[in-house]
Amino acid sequence: MADRAGGHEHEPHDQNHAARLNWLRAGVLGANDGIVSTAGLVIGVAAATTERSAIITAGLAGVAAGAMSMAAGEYVSVSTQRDTERALLAKERRELREMPEEELAELASLYQARGLSPELAHQVAVQLTQHDALAAHAEVELGIDPEELTNPWHAAWASMAAFTVGALLPLAAILLPAPPGRVAVTAVAVVVALALTGWISANLGGARLRPAVLRNVAGGVLAMTVTYAIGSVVGLSVS
Repeated sequence: MADRAGGHEHEPHDQNHAARLNWLRAGVLGANDGIVSTAGLVIGVAAATTERSAIITAGLAGVAAGAMSMAAGEYVSVSTQRDTERALLAKERRELREMPEEELAELASLYQARGLSPELAHQVAVQLTQHDALAAHAEVELGIDPEELTNPWHAAWASMAAFTVGALLPLAAILLPAPPGRVAVTAVAVVVALALTGWISANLGGARLRPAVLRNVAGGVLAMTVTYAIGSVVGLSVS
């Protein structure tokens, strides 16, 4: 049923909703990275040795290193994005202060390019400029909300947490069973987990489920196969 504004109650279009979807998608991808990288590591070690202590050491080291790497990478990336957004906003503030008429005409032309008539585009530009000139220009010209700049610390902690959660699954799967079934149990658990994260990612992005799930699972299986082969060769050479 349509609401008073003409929208649909199940179709939120606000920027906060889009931001939440992006965070959730990033979390799923971070967990996926944790699953694949840790599974490849512990399966490679398990192929080389049956020593539980060696597998635990490698697995925990892999989880810690991967989580820190994800956090550091995300922090640097988002910090760079935030610095760019701040620089663009500072430039926009300066232009609004030094050449307000030119900026008003530019805003009107942008709305006209979106399909408004010249008269309506000018009226909209004038009203939005009177309300909040910086927000109006930032949204249309830059695609930035001055009140919702990206936070590098949030991104770093979220990536670290997502990676760690994903990484704990293959680590637990390789340690709980007895040595003869470790690799098989871990492989099955990882395939199921990757199918789930692929399904979630496809749903969040509105993509086709089957290709997304197959790509996800295929990548994980390839990683485990390669590391298992390497571990087997190394194990034979040192035994």
